[in-house]
Parts: sequence; C-alpha cells; structure tokens
Amino acid sequence: MVAEESNPRSRPYRGWKPELHAQALALRRAGCPVGEIARALDVSKSTAYLWTRHLPLDPELVRRRRRIAQRARADAQWSAHRAARDAARAEVVAASAEWVRQIDRRELMLIGAAIYWCEGGKAKPWRPNDCRIKFVNSDPLLVMLFLRFLDVVEVPAEDRRFRVSIHETADDAAAVRWWAARVGVPAESFQPTTIRRHRPLTTRKNRGVDYHGCLTVQVVGGVRLYWRIEGIMKGMSDEDPPRDR
Repeated sequence: MVAEESNPRSRPYRGWKPELHAQALALRRAGCPVGEIARALDVSKSTAYLWTRHLPLDPELVRRRRRIAQRARADAQWSAHRAARDAARAEVVAASAEWVRQIDRRELMLIGAAIYWCEGGKAKPWRPNDCRIKFVNSDPLLVMLFLRFLDVVEVPAEDRRFRVSIHETADDAAAVRWWAARVGVPAESFQPTTIRRHRPLTTRKNRGVDYHGCLTVQVVGGVRLYWRIEGIMKGMSDEDPPRDR
C-alpha cells in the first residue's frame, strides 16, 4: 500500500474520497475494468481511471470474471423458463394426484405385485425355490406403497423385517432413525445395518444430508405371498395360454 501511495500516478487529487479510492483499488485488483468500477462507485470514468491506472489488469482475473458474468446472464435468461416449467410440473402433479385419489384393493394388489417384480428379489434358474419376499428401494414413496400392498394381503406387522443398507461414509444411525420414522417402526427393531464399502474410483452422487441409503423390507414366511405375486404377474402379462388359466 505504501508503494502504491508513493506512486505519483496514484496520488489523490482535490476532491479525493479515501473510502471510494480504497474500494476502487480493491475492485481493480479483483479484475474490474474502469467502466465497471465507475458504475459500481458512482464516479466518472476519468476519476476511476486516475485512481486505478497504475494497476494493470490480471488477464486470468478478467477471464474468470467474464465467465461468471456469462453464467449470470444465462441464469437470468433461463430463470423465467425454469419458473414456468416448475409451475407447470406442480400443476400436472397435483392434477394427477387428484385424478388417482383412492385406489381400490384389486388395483393396489396389481400395483404392489408389479413394483415387487421390478424391485424385489426373485427366484433364479439356479435356485428356483428361493421364493423369499425381499423388497429393496431408496425411494420412500415406493417403500410406503409396498407396505400398503402388504396391508392389503394381510401380512401382519410382526412378520415384517426392516434393514438399512448404506455407504460407510454416511451416518448409518441417522439413516435408521429416518427410515423408522417413515415406516412407523421403532429404530431399535431394525435389523443390523448393511454397510457398503467405499470404492475410491467411484464418483458417488448419493451423498449429503438427503442420502438415507436403501431400505430392505422382508416378510417372514412369505413363500405363498411370493407365489401369489408370481401368479399376478403372469396374469397381467398374459404369459400363459388362456386354456391354462
């Protein structure tokens, strides 16, 4: 600062305002051109030039500020579009939810069987009799829909088991509490959490406070329920010839 003030090209003149002068120097060091400094401090361009002419602009700072300004302009241009899109989305979601209202027992059984066939464990050719009910998902909406399905098929609460599966870098205890509050079951009744080990080469995006891992819902003695789900799926897909039904 002493060197700058001793520079004859940066010395103040009559009418000099110390606070504005200091702000002008700070803006110049941040990469601001003379015109922008003048507008920001409400002074003339000649004044801004006299205050800052001894400080050359850093090309890298200029490029960085230009990129920031371009992004800001793009954001401003798209803000109205995003607002309209979000409003349209909210309207469609609300209208669709109102259209559905309440689903009856048969519909819920069909939907529950379908989401289980998508997200649940299934028997394999190498273990055809492994017909356990094991539903895994990270979406609380799907989990709650599957639990409604279990209500309809009259699976008692004592036959349901819950387990959280989550990455080792996350707060597993908090995740258990979060899921327990969603499904209405005490956290103490959850089975031991499954911890997923970290892979350094994997770029994970499911992190932060909104990451709660996956919830596994198992049904004790659910073989006959599995058979029912399998039959429902065969019926909906029209897999069997009509004469076999």
